[in-house]
Amino acid sequence: MPKYLVIVESPAKAKTIKKFLGANYEVLASNGHVRDLPKSQLGIDIEHGFEPKYITIRGKGDLLAKLRKEVKKADKVYLATDPDREGEAISWHLSKALKLEEDKTNRITFNEITKNAVKSSIKEARDIDMNLVNSQQARRMLDRMVGYRISPLLWAKVKRGLSAGRVQSVALRIICDREDEINAFIPEEYWSLDGEFKAKGCKKPLNAKFHGDTHGKITIHSKEELEHILNEIEGAEFEVVDVKKSERVKKAPLPFTTSTLQQEAAKQLNFSTQKTMRIAQQLYEGVDVKGSGTIGLITYLRTDSTRISEEADASAKVFIGENYGADFLVQGDNTKASSKKIQDAHEAIRPTYVEQTPTRVKESLSRDQFRLYQLIWKRFVASRMASAKFETVSIKIEGNGYRFTTSTSNLLFEGFMTVYNDGEEDQEVNKDLNLITKETKLTVQGFEEKQHFTQPPAHYTEASLVKALEELGIGRPSTYAPTITTIIARRYVAKENKNLYVTELGEVVNHIMRQSFPSIVDVNFTVNLESLLDRVEDGAVNWKTIVSNFYPDLEDAVNQAEKELEQVTIEDEVTDVICEECGRNMVVKYGPHGKFLACPGFPECRNTKPYLEKIGVECPECKGDIVIRKTKKGRKYYGCENYPECEFMSWQKPSVEKCPKCGKILLEKGKNLVCIDNACGYVKNVKNIQNE
Repeated sequence: MPKYLVIVESPAKAKTIKKFLGANYEVLASNGHVRDLPKSQLGIDIEHGFEPKYITIRGKGDLLAKLRKEVKKADKVYLATDPDREGEAISWHLSKALKLEEDKTNRITFNEITKNAVKSSIKEARDIDMNLVNSQQARRMLDRMVGYRISPLLWAKVKRGLSAGRVQSVALRIICDREDEINAFIPEEYWSLDGEFKAKGCKKPLNAKFHGDTHGKITIHSKEELEHILNEIEGAEFEVVDVKKSERVKKAPLPFTTSTLQQEAAKQLNFSTQKTMRIAQQLYEGVDVKGSGTIGLITYLRTDSTRISEEADASAKVFIGENYGADFLVQGDNTKASSKKIQDAHEAIRPTYVEQTPTRVKESLSRDQFRLYQLIWKRFVASRMASAKFETVSIKIEGNGYRFTTSTSNLLFEGFMTVYNDGEEDQEVNKDLNLITKETKLTVQGFEEKQHFTQPPAHYTEASLVKALEELGIGRPSTYAPTITTIIARRYVAKENKNLYVTELGEVVNHIMRQSFPSIVDVNFTVNLESLLDRVEDGAVNWKTIVSNFYPDLEDAVNQAEKELEQVTIEDEVTDVICEECGRNMVVKYGPHGKFLACPGFPECRNTKPYLEKIGVECPECKGDIVIRKTKKGRKYYGCENYPECEFMSWQKPSVEKCPKCGKILLEKGKNLVCIDNACGYVKNVKNIQNE
């Protein structure tokens, strides 16, 4: 009996695939890449055709020795790494490191880890696609050139440990540009005017917003303008001048791409991009599901296509027809054409088996796995369902030439919203509006005026930054999460309550990059490079042409910057905490486990202590500051800085607001502020409180 060897990247993937194949198949994992450019040097032979110098990654020697033994026993070797450029490159590096013979080596790919997909891929085995490999090599070398030529410059001019990355530098610039917009923003005053009317035959009052006059919309810029309008409509007779009833259709959402999954997981589950990708990887590689064994629950997670296979589409339609009825099936194809290059070999992210409902697999998944799987499953099923239908009623009310408007939407047919609701339609419905006609008599109940100021652009969140990177064409699905993770880890950007803020260090690095390497941080230049890498993948451009054209300009810019850039000093943040050993004010330092306090007198004084982050709330028991603490197992809680003398603690975050009933501290619980004293029972609903 012939013996076959299948090599994948991860042990979890190997375990899942092993169960689908016979006894004559051995499935082993390479644990990611086995070869890479050396860490100690650039690793590119500039003088001899820009040839990369690959070496075996430290620690992979024993694993490669084991793989070589298995290769000798095998009649055929199947390289089954992920179906993208990175996966193709890992397979190519494996073939080189293991010295595989071409006639016994096959490359197989599958978009989902299911029995049918894996077995079909073996029947459709192919050679390694060198265009994909070369595209990955070009990206890797461009990133290496930027990192290894610019980072030492940042070490010399700013501080050690900094890094410059080709895509991360552009992402940092985008965040800095938004910060500049926010800082330069000048708020403008405007006023809103709401009218409350009593309509004959209606139980609820009719609330309408000021729109303008018979000539069109009017924006109220000042109190004086508002007073003028109020004087004009004082005592006026108001009447209904127009009632429009129409039907609105809301189409089902498209299935998830990597970008939209990261955005929705952030919005609905409060997941970081990194967490979303980590959990999605687990669902893709395989989970032990009770009654089904180990199966991959979702398709490949790195994709920018919304395409769905015919088989998956047909399966979903049968499921929807049986569980919801024929009326809920979408008519036609719910896909979107894309003007930019997309990796259409991959489908959108979907469940591998639509029959594996979230309820059915819940017991087999961790809480976070279940929540992400449920989001993916619901989005996919919804994408195959009919549109939701609403009846909309719009009413115009006029008095003395001034107009107020109001509208409502009544759900006629739920369609896809039976399964998936993004929250956009969560609004109060006033069914009384259906009773109103032009003949309806109105009585003015009163007017409510409010002053407002225009708001600056919002700070980027991880989700909105991913959306911006995708829309601009910067990076690819596999790069979004690591890019954001890197700029946060390097402390160029701080993340607070989901928002991303540029640090002083980030501003300095961005300034240097814009001053000395304008093309590297230029959005259009980066987008053009991405399109050139796509053309390498298509076989239209030689990969070494891109690399050889890029390096000379980079080298000139680095040499120029070394001469012209001045030394920049980033001062440590000084605190009011006094060092017990020498009396100096301690400073905030960063270590592998985050912030800590250190004496600036190092090395004479080596005193350090934990950094306790204050939340700006006074301890109710001793008037000290409440700080964020962690248990031994890493769970966060809020305690007094004077512990152990003061033992105040709370699992929920204390608010700066005090209870209006008893004066005690309020705690943030979900969307409510709740009095710490249960006997008091005060609760205040507050939207947009961010759970830490």
